Amino acid sequence: MVPSHESTDPARPVAASASASASPSASPSASYSASASTHGTPRVAIVTGGGTGVGRATSLRLAELGYAVAVNYSRSRDDAEQTVAQIASRGGRAMAFQADVADDNAARQLVAATVERFGRLDVLINCAGTTEFIPFVDLERVTDDVWQRLFQVNVVGAFHCARAARGPMLEAGGGSIVNVSSVAAQLAQGSSIPYCCSKAALDNLTVSLARTFAPRIRVNAVAPGFITGRWLENGLGENYERVKASFDNTLPLGRVCEPDDVAAAILSLVIGSVLVTGQILAVDSGMLIAGFQDLSRKSAAKSPA
Repeated sequence: MVPSHESTDPARPVAASASASASPSASPSASYSASASTHGTPRVAIVTGGGTGVGRATSLRLAELGYAVAVNYSRSRDDAEQTVAQIASRGGRAMAFQADVADDNAARQLVAATVERFGRLDVLINCAGTTEFIPFVDLERVTDDVWQRLFQVNVVGAFHCARAARGPMLEAGGGSIVNVSSVAAQLAQGSSIPYCCSKAALDNLTVSLARTFAPRIRVNAVAPGFITGRWLENGLGENYERVKASFDNTLPLGRVCEPDDVAAAILSLVIGSVLVTGQILAVDSGMLIAGFQDLSRKSAAKSPA
């Protein structure tokens, strides 16, 4: 566990004591609506995987709205610290905190450290995720280890964080959780079969937690399509630009997602209607309505003349 640092004092450590994880019963009051502050007290958000891609874009948008942000990372320390520094340069408050959300104790420490530093917790964005790029037909490469690792991070990790966050959110008066899923859950098309299945499970978890945490905590998800950036650049390699151009040319809205497009959708679920819960919002430039497109074929296709 790496000590976290607040943006206003990057050298100041935070004790990472285990969360007490109290579970006060939900009252029948109206559902929570997130704003940047409550009676002058800034609201607080955790963004897992908050130093890169969609997580980074979401951290920056939350900070712009006045949230204090805990930028979680597992391995991307430099990226997380750069995100915190960018927030600090704009007058915001943030800290970087290392935790592998697949580990329940680490997830609880993340929540506890955030509450200790900022005094409360209002928003959780479960953006941490992992995958393996395995062609669907290459079944022998889909080992038990791949299944277990993807589900442990993509599904169980989100559950760990949501469970740890529930008590502090209720103590703060309510909260909002947004999971980052994928259209792969519905299209059964993506980096690998286990990845698609893990995102389908995350969608189910979203609805299950929305029922369980109501009425004081809302739980929703976004389901992005193709997102520009390092994740797919690394996964697709030399085929990245070819696949991206193919989607740009065929998607109904004419381009793939940028991380900030997804962050904007996440924020709409946090600060929008208080009567939205248990929903999966596609942010895919119309990929779902365009129907199945074989990513493996796109990867192998030649560049247009």
